[in-house]
Amino acid sequence: MASPKNRVSKRRKRERVASLEKPILAQLGTCPECGAAVRSHRACAKCGSYNGRKVVAAK
Repeated sequence: MASPKNRVSKRRKRERVASLEKPILAQLGTCPECGAAVRSHRACAKCGSYNGRKVVAAK
């Protein structure tokens, strides 16, 4: 297992962590069927459609 050679400063650590916590807003799109906000490459939670066809039973 690798062990750290030098101490990582607070700034470096926080910059690394901040890049991992990117907002999901950039990945949102609209469902062509119902117009609801949907994350990309996922089935719509409202109507259950993906790529123009029903995939999941709607809630």
